[in-house]
Amino acid sequence: QVQLVESGGGLVQAGGSLRLSCRASGSITSIYTMGWYRQAPGKQRELVAATSGGSTNYADSVKGRFTISRDNAKNTVYLQMNSLKPEDTAVYYCTCTVITAWLTGDYWGQGTQVTVSS
Repeated sequence: QVQLVESGGGLVQAGGSLRLSCRASGSITSIYTMGWYRQAPGKQRELVAATSGGSTNYADSVKGRFTISRDNAKNTVYLQMNSLKPEDTAVYYCTCTVITAWLTGDYWGQGTQVTVSS
């Protein structure tokens, strides 16, 4: 079994910064893709940023403001969010493609709320 635990969400004023963390634990052999999605009220879940094999990709709306990084030794992915805007308000979910001794699967965290006030 694999678990993802997120932390770092909260309330911040526009222009501020937050850093999200997500640590994977369990019977993990390796982790391929690590990423962050977000879902605002009344909207579909959307990709924010992802990293795999040394490459990264970002949603156009966060390019230049958000940075995704990972620490493979800690099975942890981070999302540094700068110059936050009210439209960044959402529940942020981390996701990982995890390889175990038995299978490869996609796992999701429970979500962490990010609220940006104007």
